[in-house]
Amino acid sequence: MKFGHFDDAAKEYVIETPRTPLPWINYLGSQDFFSLISNTAGGYSFYKDAKLMRITRYRYNNCPLDAGGRYYYIKDGDTVWNPGWQPTQTELDSYSCRHGLGYTIITGSKNNIEATLQAFVPVNDKCEVNRIILKNNGTEDKHLDLFSFLEFCLWNAQDDSTNFQRNFSTGEVEVIGSTIYHKTEYRERRNHYAVYSVNKKIDGFDTSRHKFIGMYNGFHNPEAVLAGESRNSIARGWQPIGSHHLKVDLKPGESQSFIFVLGYCENPKDEKWEAPNVINKKPANELLAQFQTDEQVDAKFQELKDYWNGLLTTYTVHTEDEKLNRLVNIWNQYQCMVTFNMSRSASYFESGMGRGMGFRDSCQDLLGFVHLIPARARERIIDIANTQFEDGSTYHQYQPLTKKGNADIGGGFNDDPLWLIAGTCAYIRETGDFSILDEMCAFDSDFSKAVPLMDHLRRSFNYTLTHRGPHNLPLIGRADWNDCLNLNCFSEEPGESFQTFGPSEGPVAESVFIAGMFVKYGNEYADLCEATGLNDEAAKVRAAVADMNEAINGAGWDGEWFVRAYDAYSNPIGSDKNEEGKIYIEPQGMCVMAGVGVDNGKAEKALKSVEERLDTKFGIVLNQPAYTKYHVELGEISSYPPGYKENAGIFCHNNPWIACAETVVGHGNRAFEVFKKTCPIYLEDIGEIHKTEPYVYCQMVAGRDAEIPGEGKNSWLTGTAAWTFTTMSQYILGCQPTFAGLCINPCIPDTLEGYKLDRTFRGVRYHITIDNKAHVQKGVKSMTVDGVAVEGNVITPVTDKTDVDVVVTMG
Repeated sequence: MKFGHFDDAAKEYVIETPRTPLPWINYLGSQDFFSLISNTAGGYSFYKDAKLMRITRYRYNNCPLDAGGRYYYIKDGDTVWNPGWQPTQTELDSYSCRHGLGYTIITGSKNNIEATLQAFVPVNDKCEVNRIILKNNGTEDKHLDLFSFLEFCLWNAQDDSTNFQRNFSTGEVEVIGSTIYHKTEYRERRNHYAVYSVNKKIDGFDTSRHKFIGMYNGFHNPEAVLAGESRNSIARGWQPIGSHHLKVDLKPGESQSFIFVLGYCENPKDEKWEAPNVINKKPANELLAQFQTDEQVDAKFQELKDYWNGLLTTYTVHTEDEKLNRLVNIWNQYQCMVTFNMSRSASYFESGMGRGMGFRDSCQDLLGFVHLIPARARERIIDIANTQFEDGSTYHQYQPLTKKGNADIGGGFNDDPLWLIAGTCAYIRETGDFSILDEMCAFDSDFSKAVPLMDHLRRSFNYTLTHRGPHNLPLIGRADWNDCLNLNCFSEEPGESFQTFGPSEGPVAESVFIAGMFVKYGNEYADLCEATGLNDEAAKVRAAVADMNEAINGAGWDGEWFVRAYDAYSNPIGSDKNEEGKIYIEPQGMCVMAGVGVDNGKAEKALKSVEERLDTKFGIVLNQPAYTKYHVELGEISSYPPGYKENAGIFCHNNPWIACAETVVGHGNRAFEVFKKTCPIYLEDIGEIHKTEPYVYCQMVAGRDAEIPGEGKNSWLTGTAAWTFTTMSQYILGCQPTFAGLCINPCIPDTLEGYKLDRTFRGVRYHITIDNKAHVQKGVKSMTVDGVAVEGNVITPVTDKTDVDVVVTMG
């Protein structure tokens, strides 16, 4: 069942009913100011950091679902309604929501009044713009009351939701004309505030939630709206809000627009203000002056659309598959940008308070983002490196505003260090910018101990090299990519569990997955060393990689597939010896991607085992058989019911690893089959089962052991976005940046006779035609560059042209 349709020309998804299976959301913002907005106008806004600089509130556990947002109430006689249906849930005569790239347009109509909410965050401004257009489509005059509403958060979202004994006494606002200033904590911080304004003279306002809604009313029936009059309330403590009241008279056929702006403002750093409670209104005045007319808003909106149209020309594909084109050219790259901005911090499944930026997550997100805005990727790599420890280990997460590690989560995830190599190498392959390796980067944000980035990569590699267990495999630590596989847990008494992280503390668990990473990214690090003239170091790295390869082929091989790990007592996990959890997806994908077992048939066997034992209609499950009882020695993984999350759920994040692995052994048909199963655009017709948005990937789909197989969860913020774009753009379509140039190495279904790629690489636009009339799955027979035949399949970077034509013949 569909709940909408794609409009490819406009680059929008059009939702046709407000009653979607879950709230279907969009992200507004691309740099510092961000908002989440659902198809019914729910969501929240923040500046840079969803925890520390939250501007508006949102209630995750509230019912009905999706409570809190930017709401516009229209009172037409005795009828009160919203263009997005929520929160009044008044039945509408018509409804649509158009989620575009960085903007959302919601249109509803009731009793001959059409209301359109256009919401976006401009490219270079710290604000969310909401333009409301009211139109009278009837034959009689209309006299309406329009009420805006949003609820301010008291900046620190976690403290705001817990520390009521203090917070209920701190809220402060000021109203001047049509502008509401949210200045809570200004007397404490003296440098920032929020502003909520409209470009018309208002007929009333409210800043007290109690006065606007009423003590026992809700968002759906606020007292001020029902009465048709604002209370002109000033919040003193309690819960500050922003609400404007405008009386609107419309003749038949007439329309009026109202421009609302929610902004973040800071005092200029060189200006001091002595009065602690008198805010400097200059930043607000300068911001709001840019959004007083429709012409100004139109120009800002066009700038946003031009921004995205420009970014998406970097990589485009033209195939006979409309859905594939739509995914690659629009939605997958858009999601890559969002995950780069958010990591895993702020979504409708992540509260914005618990995680911050993930070290591993952000490094992986770079893989799908680096081609879009390389300069921002460079900045992010340096931010990530600054949080690393001197021994090469890392925090698992850090706060984006402070760049300090998340002490609550800590470290001990032993795959994290190697991802820094992955992200940095991806950046240099894309840009050719080796100078990043000379950038001085701190340890744990302490710049007194800063060393060049290259030394951080060296420490990342050496951390894994020097932390190995009894099978010569890397220590898993607290966990590896699978956060819930905690193999250093053991129990001495019922209800007690303990963790060990080092040889001096007792038995240690090992990870075959990290071993596969070590081979893959160790080889990339060796390539980097050779490219920078460090040939002796490269030779040592390759020797260590070969040693790890041998360990995987030995203790890491179970006969038909790769072992997942060894627990703290050297018992195999993900082995035929186990009663449950005999085989896991992760090592099969990562080890084969690294080339392990390709020369001896083990790679083919492992992938065949995945197809036979893990594959389902909706994708490849993480492990089988599912755990049916709790295993304390395995940690969190068996705490989930069978078929959910890490316990035999379908993790969309690592399904692409299998697709990549299939291309390594030349299986283009199988690679594309795996790719399609978890791709949301191919699942649009089963929206009532899948539930999450059909235009973006979700983190997890319920596996075959679950109550509802195929049900998606945790959409938007997932490493799936970057990995699926990498899989399709580089491994399947085969356009691979390398240190030496652009390698063209497709691995496609043999039914695909060809396609065209346009790829901007190091400032040059490459127009690539792939000819597969031979109907092969892999293999480049010949390649011409501007009509000249070249040896091999690597295009040497061009410096004297802006456009280059490339023709590749497969065979």
